[in-house]
Amino acid sequence: MTRDELAHILRSASRIVGERDIVVIGSQSILGSFTDSELPDPAIASIEADLAFLDDPDNTKADEVDGAIGEDSLFHATFGYYGQGVSVTTAVLPAGWRDRVVVFDNADTQPGRGLCLDPHDVVVSKLAAGREKDFEFAAALLRAGLIDADVLSERAETLDTVPAVRRRVVEWIQAFKARVENADEPGRADS
Repeated sequence: MTRDELAHILRSASRIVGERDIVVIGSQSILGSFTDSELPDPAIASIEADLAFLDDPDNTKADEVDGAIGEDSLFHATFGYYGQGVSVTTAVLPAGWRDRVVVFDNADTQPGRGLCLDPHDVVVSKLAAGREKDFEFAAALLRAGLIDADVLSERAETLDTVPAVRRRVVEWIQAFKARVENADEPGRADS
């Protein structure tokens, strides 16, 4: 997905529900912080943007978005990408994430604007989800130098989830960091 495509989704979702602020929960929230050209391919591979609303206790707005521009909708068939309406509680996020959102707001998002997760918050959330594509997403951003492993570790420690998930996330970050450090040593091969 490109920034222009995310802007199109935000504009459409805003018009559907009459809401300006739309939280971009999933991996495509990374587009709020970086241009398409700065991002490695695994970071922009998704064709869906997960959209949530801060004031949507019964998920009515998310359902309206999902029905109008979600998967298998006319919007999806026409453009090849879509907006998935979700609950703001869908993702496991680090403490304080709302204070760090990155506002994605330009003429193409109007009348809406995206409240995109901070890059470190989205990566921690993806690592908590723990799917193969999530690990590839995180590794690509780390290798590109767009996020910092130490900040990820700090944020992972604040996850409000079961201890086993938090531990798995922290261990993955530490293992990735160790592989990179070992690869940087002369005479060591990257594993």
